Amino acid sequence: MRGGLERWKRGVGSQGVRQAMAYAFRGSCDSHLRAVTGVEALAGYSGADAGSVQRFTVTDGKVTVGALDAEELRRWVDGHDPITDELRGRDLTLPTADLILDGTINAPKSYSIAALLHPELATEFEALQDRLRNSIITTWQRDLNARRGAGGRIRESLHRIEVVELQHRRSRALDPHIHRHLWLNVKVQGQDGKWSNVDSRVAMKLHTLINAEGELAARTDPQWLRALADHGYTLDAHGEIAELASLVRPLSRRSTQIETHRARLLVEWRDAHPGQEPDHAILQQIDRRAWATGRPQKPAPLEEDEWEQRIRDEIAAVAPDAVADREPIATNPIPIGALDRDLLAAKAIVDADARSTGCGGRFSPYDVRAGATRAVAASGIVSGRAHVQELIEDVAARARKLTVDLLPDQRECPEHVKVFMAASTAMLKVDLANRFDVLTHQGILFDQDAIEEIGDMLLGSAASFDPGQVDSAAAIAGTDRLVSVTGPAGAGKTTLLRVARVALKQQGRGMIVVAPTKKAATVAGREIGATAISLHALLADHGWRWGRDDAGAEEWSRLAVGDMDARTGRAYQGPRLYPLRPGDRVVVDEAGMVDLHTANALAALAQESGAGIAMVGDHLQAMPVGHAGAMACLTRRATAVVELTAVHRFHDPTYAALTLRMREPASIDDAARVAGDLDERGLIQRVADADAARAAMVSAYFRWAGEGKRVALVTGTNDEATAINEQIQEQRVQRGQLDPRRMSVGQGEQRILEGDVVQTRQNDRGLGVENRALWTVRRILPDAVEVASITDSADVRRVSSDYVGQHVHLAYASTVHGIQGETTDAAVVGPGVDAAGLYVGMTRGRLHNEAIAIAQDAATAREQIADNMMRGRVEVSIDDSRGAARVELGRAARPVPSADVAAWNDRARRPLGAQPSIDLIAARAERRASELAEEIRRVRDSGVTPSTEVQNRLREMSADYGRRIELRDAAIAERYVREQLPASRRVEEDRARATLAAAADAAVASPGKDSISIR
Repeated sequence: MRGGLERWKRGVGSQGVRQAMAYAFRGSCDSHLRAVTGVEALAGYSGADAGSVQRFTVTDGKVTVGALDAEELRRWVDGHDPITDELRGRDLTLPTADLILDGTINAPKSYSIAALLHPELATEFEALQDRLRNSIITTWQRDLNARRGAGGRIRESLHRIEVVELQHRRSRALDPHIHRHLWLNVKVQGQDGKWSNVDSRVAMKLHTLINAEGELAARTDPQWLRALADHGYTLDAHGEIAELASLVRPLSRRSTQIETHRARLLVEWRDAHPGQEPDHAILQQIDRRAWATGRPQKPAPLEEDEWEQRIRDEIAAVAPDAVADREPIATNPIPIGALDRDLLAAKAIVDADARSTGCGGRFSPYDVRAGATRAVAASGIVSGRAHVQELIEDVAARARKLTVDLLPDQRECPEHVKVFMAASTAMLKVDLANRFDVLTHQGILFDQDAIEEIGDMLLGSAASFDPGQVDSAAAIAGTDRLVSVTGPAGAGKTTLLRVARVALKQQGRGMIVVAPTKKAATVAGREIGATAISLHALLADHGWRWGRDDAGAEEWSRLAVGDMDARTGRAYQGPRLYPLRPGDRVVVDEAGMVDLHTANALAALAQESGAGIAMVGDHLQAMPVGHAGAMACLTRRATAVVELTAVHRFHDPTYAALTLRMREPASIDDAARVAGDLDERGLIQRVADADAARAAMVSAYFRWAGEGKRVALVTGTNDEATAINEQIQEQRVQRGQLDPRRMSVGQGEQRILEGDVVQTRQNDRGLGVENRALWTVRRILPDAVEVASITDSADVRRVSSDYVGQHVHLAYASTVHGIQGETTDAAVVGPGVDAAGLYVGMTRGRLHNEAIAIAQDAATAREQIADNMMRGRVEVSIDDSRGAARVELGRAARPVPSADVAAWNDRARRPLGAQPSIDLIAARAERRASELAEEIRRVRDSGVTPSTEVQNRLREMSADYGRRIELRDAAIAERYVREQLPASRRVEEDRARATLAAAADAAVASPGKDSISIR
């Protein structure tokens, strides 16, 4: 199972509370669309108007359930006690204050299809989600913490949390999409009985473990898997129901079409009602019209049974066998004792390491536990959650032995702090640094006057060749073994390589231009006017081979001359295509995308051949798929380093200067000033929600395409790009630009039509296509597709239908990796991108670049763009990572330092210190408070206008409820204090209480003597 964790914030005028109420009681869910903001107006179609929601309370691992009506939910979301309206902790009124953390439980879509087809499976699926919900909320209570004190420096363990659950059976597009939302109220009760706010940063980092728990439940739960087997179903390697997986894409495609219709209808409504926003009723009408478009009958208000039957009919039309009953099958789970626990531990570290590329290879104990949980989930065992706990703990313990602890001197390190690094990644960093140290050799620059003469000869007097380019070309053509040329987008890095190539040729030295990808190499070769290859092609020619081991870790090896090559089945004869001689220069273009494994192999090759390396690129643009830092590692050791500052790409020189400030702002204040300048230039487009953001990007495509110009649409995720791509395709069909009658099937069963813009996703030398190359579909043939390069219509390829089905998808929009290295006329950057995505996207267009922000006002939009500009610390070496870990630890809340505790009979500071049965007091207070709450609710729900007497009674009960809660909280606080005491102090206090209790008993038994009052 998968899902995100979003923050719902208060907003201006407590907009967040109103939106939460609208969502809980009237809204439907579009979580499958991956909204990119914490709070959106998510009103839409709903099957029924719920009268209450369920509230789950977790107290020291025990779960109780109750209900909240609309008014109680409003108080609860607003940080108040839902019964008495008493404020819990401090009232945080800032618009940025968190109200709730919204965790989504999303299962594979095939589960929802199975539940729709089989009522028995629907019941089992709901039970599975119930068990998962309880596991998640108890994990939250156990692992999360509150922050206390100045700056939130004190970490407080949690005694009690409260969670509201919302259940949904379908998406807003009316597809089967059973999922749940768990709203964790940010107001939590600490072990000391006080209310404060949960540490939301810890909650966000814990969510990787929450998602892993979902995978474990879906793939190992005995009841669920037995129910699937009884209906003839099995799970595939991805956790989908194998027999229903083929239905996911057709239903998702229909959902995308509905979203396209909805976006169009919203635009039409807003055009007809300028300055207005549709209310709930209008949105319902739009949703139903969007759903009905293309269907034989337009629905009136849709009943649940009718909706289910229509979806079953659509499934039957797509796959008639899917609705037929299947024979039960036997299950053959793997026994826990048969598992290779060391292999699972290695898989756990591979998982954690793969998710750590954005922070220098560091990961936390949470990440290790999540990796262990995912490894166990995929192992093939079937067992209840409690029975696999020992296995997970053992796998996690074994996995930690495969790591390097960056802060071994820290005894108390919170589990969310990223203090571990895979030993293999640490070794890669050390090896690369050592290899570059060996290569470091001071040389001589090529004559700069000669460089300028070559530049005039190649570029002509009209072309500009700035001093930075001259210095760079002279360094590359010089004799320094390590050369680094860094610079912003549009600085003319490839232009200077043309000059350096001639200068090297004049010396009788060769230059091989390589790039991290074949596409980038082709772009560089075209601009330089020379053959360029992928870096992997160079390394493969020199004997390197790479793959994955049993745990999934990347594995590199080297063939010696005469070794049998498993790829070709012949003996390796040594380099044939790209030999290197001493003094040659290997130039790595787009070097910021080189990962550590590849850089290590290149450094070894340079060391043995005598060649020099020049890395040319920008580490602030798109990162590699693996671990980053190779270019920065070389730059620290290079004896010739040039930083380019001039930007030549843009028609507007003032915008060129602005991109330099956008590239790496020194602080959030600097980023805010850049965002303000962008806004003043009209380059920040503000929209109301995720739908409007997609509609804006779709509109931008048609606007620029209508002028015959290319536009880059940059998104934060592949899913977002897919949604926009399919909306553009659908609108092109509606406009008559594409003919849907002849089609091919692309990656993920995506529809490909003649005229579509597509991207190839795998290098294929036989077909002549490259990974991430962009094409226009010219013709669809019975067994092939003819495509033309998007930049050269004469460059035509014919690819097989099999290749299209596996490695081709629509590419009107893409993520930053898909657009890196491209230059277009315009660019539009969607919401949710990171710093590299924003910078790369805003530097693609020669004529125009703009960013989209989901915000209600201009100030919030600028704040979002500024936040997106900020980057994490670059962690090149182990010392860098150690320093970053210390900084993260410094920001974390820590346990309260030990201090003298008030005496047990100090009633001011320990009002219940004298009471021996503290747990009994807390339990009685809790029970009476629950009785009062139920009585208050019963009176309120009676529907009768209360008389004055009843109103007075309600006030008395509310006051009594408040006193009981205060007594319970005081008892909890006293119990917490006692648990923190040293053992000797605890024994001493217990004796004093026993003496006091004995004296009280004696006073009761002997009337007339002075009595002792015990509260």
